[in-house]
Amino acid sequence: MKGGIQVSDELLGTFAPIVVYWIYSGIYVLLGSLDNYRLHTRKDEDEKNLIPKKDVVKGVLLQQAVQAIVASLLFAVTGSDNEAAQGQQASLIVLARQLFVAMVVLDTWQYFMHRYMHHNKFLYRHIHSQHHRLVVPYAFGALYNHPLEGLILDTVGGALAFLLSGMSPRASIFFFSFATIKTVDDHCGLWLPGNLFHIFFGNNSAYHDIHHQLYGTKYNFSQPFFVTWDRILGTYMPYSLEKRTGGGFEARPAKECKEN
Repeated sequence: MKGGIQVSDELLGTFAPIVVYWIYSGIYVLLGSLDNYRLHTRKDEDEKNLIPKKDVVKGVLLQQAVQAIVASLLFAVTGSDNEAAQGQQASLIVLARQLFVAMVVLDTWQYFMHRYMHHNKFLYRHIHSQHHRLVVPYAFGALYNHPLEGLILDTVGGALAFLLSGMSPRASIFFFSFATIKTVDDHCGLWLPGNLFHIFFGNNSAYHDIHHQLYGTKYNFSQPFFVTWDRILGTYMPYSLEKRTGGGFEARPAKECKEN
């Protein structure tokens, strides 16, 4: 750009989701005082969670550093193909198809890897249980995972979605930023009226909150978009939202939870 700074799509695709993560989760931190819309009380958030928030921030930053490195390598390896693809402007239909394929790939990968980490006792105890230290989820803890889990579920899953969908680095900016916003929203711990994610997606903050409770760890594995695999494979846990005495809501399972 004349008289300005030119930033490549690859650089934006690497760092835009990280910036979006902290901005969007920061908004939810500011909204956390809205007790009438919380799925758990602030007291429960402080007392039930097993990890200090400062350690959560460190864990998220570590995962984002790994993601940035892998994304940079991925863009470097696929650079020539993407440059050729960018020479032909994709139609809206092609772009929509690519984004949908990416959503399906990411959902499929995360469902089966996530479920396996729950059913394999070694992996759960030593890796995935780190994420479940947040019994009461909150927005900026959405990507708090063991580094190996972050690499397998999020980073590898994202790379597969990018490669198999055939999207360009420019399209990836929007896809991964959207996926980041959706993941933060699922962990925000709030049920806000008019939230478009709750209208268009069955996988939302209440749905995922069920999974974070002790009775729901064998259910609701789907993330971050659809609940399709849970429904197909019998791990879907329906819920009801009940008004909590003193303000706020509580997501309650609509049937008795049983160990698989």
